[in-house]
Amino acid sequence: MSSPTGAPPMLRAEQVCKEFDSLRVLKGISLEVARGEVMCLIGPSGSGKSTFLRCINHLERITSGRLYVDGEVMGYHDRGGRLHEMHPRDAAAQRRDIGMVFQRFNLFGHRTALENVVEAPLRVKGVPRADAARRAMALLDRVGLTSKADAYPAQLSGGQQQRVAIARALAMEPKLMLFDEPTSALDPELVGEVLDVMKALAQDGMTMVVVTHEMGFAREVADTVVFMDDGVVVESGEPQAVLTDPQHQRTRSFLSKVL
Repeated sequence: MSSPTGAPPMLRAEQVCKEFDSLRVLKGISLEVARGEVMCLIGPSGSGKSTFLRCINHLERITSGRLYVDGEVMGYHDRGGRLHEMHPRDAAAQRRDIGMVFQRFNLFGHRTALENVVEAPLRVKGVPRADAARRAMALLDRVGLTSKADAYPAQLSGGQQQRVAIARALAMEPKLMLFDEPTSALDPELVGEVLDVMKALAQDGMTMVVVTHEMGFAREVADTVVFMDDGVVVESGEPQAVLTDPQHQRTRSFLSKVL
């Protein structure tokens, strides 16, 4: 899927590197995600997928390279070709347009499902409480949880908590959604309910980057599958090509263990 004529891709990574002390985790990641595209990142644990996701919204500072979201450099001001790191307040403002759903749901345990979804629009965007509550109820309906609006996280299953987390991310009306193995902490019987919500988002045209081990989801929903290993992109392409007829031995070896 390509971006509309003249529009920049929603996400562009140019030779992105990330080091933790002397450990090189990302070794020059370059890729593009068009508007409305779903990209699934697959690969073994420790390959750098989650680190790359956190770099996209500047939760991790990149060591070198550039990351653009909707044509803007993330986390830095570009002044005459030189990058200067933004004030944390400015970086946080950029981050508002990017929703992120983590492995662990990270809900506020002392707040109901509705209150969890209302919180960010209310406090970050200054949306009036009544408007934020109406929008939150619509989002809980979208993820199939209107009946759980007054329930606390401890009263919800893992799948329900993750669906609340998705609704909470959507409440900020993001232009890009990032998912970091959103089903890995769930019991197997709860995985489907979360993937169904993500499929519906994809059908509605949400731009998504998904780190996942769910190969069936990647095959069905992704426009592009990227296989990462040891901090590099080994192979990328349409799901059918990458998952059914991989060209690289490292990809074939990985898929032989997970398919």
